Amino acid sequence: MSADGHGIHFTASAKPSAREALERLVRRYGQTPVESADVVVPLGGDGWMLETLRDRYADHLPVYGMHRGTVGFLMNDYSEENLPERLDAAVRAVIHPLEVKATRINGDTETLLAINEASLLRQTAQTAKLRISVDGRERLSELSADGVLVATPAGSTAYNLSAHGPILPIGANLLALTPISPFRPRRWRGALLRHDAKVSIEVIEPERRLVAVSADTQEVREVSKVEIREDRTKPLTMLFDEGHALDERILQEQFSL
Repeated sequence: MSADGHGIHFTASAKPSAREALERLVRRYGQTPVESADVVVPLGGDGWMLETLRDRYADHLPVYGMHRGTVGFLMNDYSEENLPERLDAAVRAVIHPLEVKATRINGDTETLLAINEASLLRQTAQTAKLRISVDGRERLSELSADGVLVATPAGSTAYNLSAHGPILPIGANLLALTPISPFRPRRWRGALLRHDAKVSIEVIEPERRLVAVSADTQEVREVSKVEIREDRTKPLTMLFDEGHALDERILQEQFSL
């Protein structure tokens, strides 16, 4: 426990700027073992933030990230000053991951969790052909594309936005279903789904048109079917400086030119 009454556990990515920040902050505020901590403070970029959040499924500790990496949309500005006061004043954002159940061509299954998005992508030069069902009802008999993704609100400004998907406010209780470089049907640009929707994506001709699924940084190759749903049993809490909360950043992003 630090002198200011906060049990802070610091983590850092491999970047030199993050490692240097870790040393300075530990000297100033101490290092509480994660088993006894009240909050985890990762130092790095969004990738490191996602890694840190994945470790919170078991202990549910809140996470207050500080930007010492490349992309820092999920991070707060870095400062060594007044950290206990910033933690006390921080705004909470609770998010829920996606459960991604992937079935391979050989029948094996693997279940992954995605905080940002689950994306299916072609593995070869062959266009992926995908059949999409929502809550047990077929909605698109055949999508020819590089792939398709399902994004959470937290991930809607990442790969989803690059694929021309919608930006979702954190409290919207929605998921974005977004095609990636669609060829047929040309005019389909995706759909907004309720947060509790169950999405099933079947690969047409899976042996000939190989497809992989990625759950954030985890990947399963040569899949024949992927089932995606929100997992409300694993809430994750992020902390943000007042005035720079995640919902405010997402709103600002919608007005960026």
